[in-house]
Amino acid sequence: QVQVVESGGGLVQPGGSLRLSCAASGGIFRFAAMAWHRQAPEKQRELVAVITDTGITDYANSVKGRFIISRDDVKNTVYLEMNSLKPEDTAVYYCNLRQVVGRDYWGQGTQVTVSS
Repeated sequence: QVQVVESGGGLVQPGGSLRLSCAASGGIFRFAAMAWHRQAPEKQRELVAVITDTGITDYANSVKGRFIISRDDVKNTVYLEMNSLKPEDTAVYYCNLRQVVGRDYWGQGTQVTVSS
């Protein structure tokens, strides 16, 4: 049974850092792209960062220069390093794993709260 498990969320002060992880298990995977999305209260879900299987990355303008996405294909894991966090980064963060062939997977979501 395939499982996608996120971890690393929490409460952090403005200017602080967090590292999110999202790991897939229970299957044989080849992910074309791995991404992080977020959804703040009463707002639509938005794409935060994406990394392809060739290592190409892209970021939302609001997080460029502060967030870094990376992946470990041996561990079927995608990471999001978040630095210089701002209150407006507060949201539930979801990972999305897109296979070369087959369905997408979503994580269950992890809450990130930036507040003093």
